Amino acid sequence: MMTIKTLACAAALSLASLAAQAAGDHSHAHEHKPLHGGVVVEASDIDFELVAKAEQITLYVRDHGKPASTAGAVAKLTLLSGADKSELALSPAGDNKLEAKGSFKTGPGTKVVATVTLAGKKPVNVRFSLK
Repeated sequence: MMTIKTLACAAALSLASLAAQAAGDHSHAHEHKPLHGGVVVEASDIDFELVAKAEQITLYVRDHGKPASTAGAVAKLTLLSGADKSELALSPAGDNKLEAKGSFKTGPGTKVVATVTLAGKKPVNVRFSLK
């Protein structure tokens, strides 16, 4: 039969383990640096790099530092620039990128919310703030 002391010790160890995981205490074998001059955000263990220009928006995808396939992926972006709000769809445009071409209001301070669904995966929401 377990004693109260044993149960308390087990509970304390479980809580400490959960706290470390919640704090993001995990090691990476890769860095989160931009490779294309954009803004990098990690979500669901995947790095998303957003490169936003007035005529083209590209989202690069890396999984543990390596290019992730965007074949069959779909993505939607919401751009918030001051009082302006616009939405656009991104399409696969190469091995690890999604892209849209057109005329976009981007610049420092623009907030971007991306919903990305890679083939066979659950949707991931990613938030960017352009510099």
